[in-house]
Amino acid sequence: MAAAAKAETPEGEATEAKGGGKKKLLVLAVPVLLLVIGAGLWFGGILPPLLGMGPKPEEAAAEAPTTTNAPPPRPAYVELPEIVSNLNAPGRRPSFVRLRARLEISREADVAAVQAAMPRLIDLFATYLREVRPEELRGSAGTHRLREELMARASLAAHPARVTDVLFLEILIQ
Repeated sequence: MAAAAKAETPEGEATEAKGGGKKKLLVLAVPVLLLVIGAGLWFGGILPPLLGMGPKPEEAAAEAPTTTNAPPPRPAYVELPEIVSNLNAPGRRPSFVRLRARLEISREADVAAVQAAMPRLIDLFATYLREVRPEELRGSAGTHRLREELMARASLAAHPARVTDVLFLEILIQ
């Protein structure tokens, strides 16, 4: 009998080990499966509105674009006065730049805001131009960098208005 009990004990332990492995797998697999389903619902856009995290339905309807074929808003242009500034040139020979430009604004309603910010715009542009070296303005890459820098400064100065481009009418480097 003792021999039979020993034989059953390893078999009994073996069956318990298999059952314990299935339980562990089940305990680990269920939370992972729930996480995958939750992530799918979250990134699918279903879960945030259910949790009250999305916009209210009436706000979403108000923000939804209308399907009418209305033309896009026309941009407006504001002429900048001529800016003459000395450049940051090494040596004794001074270097100057003369710049005439036009700002493209996304909406015509913002022209008044840009006109009101004109003294600040001119100051920012002139201050930036004083720090530029003549070799930085050479070529199309220099002109492109200048356009990007002036657009960034114009957007800051005329903040409620959105400046979409700076159009150069004249750039003269002497």
